[in-house]
Amino acid sequence: MRKQRILVIEDDAAVRQGIVDALDYEGYETLEADDGIRGLHMALKVDCDLLLLDLILPGRDGFEILQQVRATRPTLPVVILTARGAENDRVRGLKLGADDYVVKPFSVKELLARVEAVLRRSPERPSDLRVVKLPNAVVDLSRREVRFDSGQRRELSEREAELLRYLAQNPGRAISRKELLSRVWRIDPSGIETRTIDMHIARLREKLHDNGDEHNIILTVRGRGYMFAGEKA
Repeated sequence: MRKQRILVIEDDAAVRQGIVDALDYEGYETLEADDGIRGLHMALKVDCDLLLLDLILPGRDGFEILQQVRATRPTLPVVILTARGAENDRVRGLKLGADDYVVKPFSVKELLARVEAVLRRSPERPSDLRVVKLPNAVVDLSRREVRFDSGQRRELSEREAELLRYLAQNPGRAISRKELLSRVWRIDPSGIETRTIDMHIARLREKLHDNGDEHNIILTVRGRGYMFAGEKA
């Protein structure tokens, strides 16, 4: 299973290096940004499992980054870093959707404990999901192959396999087209036509023999997106 990846957005070089060193020592993979502009770009584009976000940043402040992250990646865990005594900032950050906060100056033990706790309860925590069980088939995601009970086999494209993986990692949750563009396609969904999602869902349903009658695997949730109704291994 791959290492959990954490994006650290902090403009103070010494503080950022201390955080990165502590996370690396604990076995996490880290990414860094030292200003709000680069940080926002990375927060929307890169594949990460948690965001450690300073609120006072050059270019774009942490609140703006948090708002845009919540709009495009609603389940990405975010822990904000705030100055001691800045209660209004902590309250505002939590209202905007932060999962937790750490007050500067903080101890390494406290930071790591909060990171671990947030990752543990996050729906986006990494998964080594390789097999998806369906009512009529088994999907080997590593081989991108569907093996039906009848003996028939179908091959999935890389994008179709990743789309199914993401849906299956979040069973019973309606996932918006924008979230799929952000998490599976790794692109900023702002202003982008989302018809490509519907086309890929249609092709995936066809390959899975998801006919909506005998088998219901990927459900359309009106006004919200798509939901996985199958059974993951």
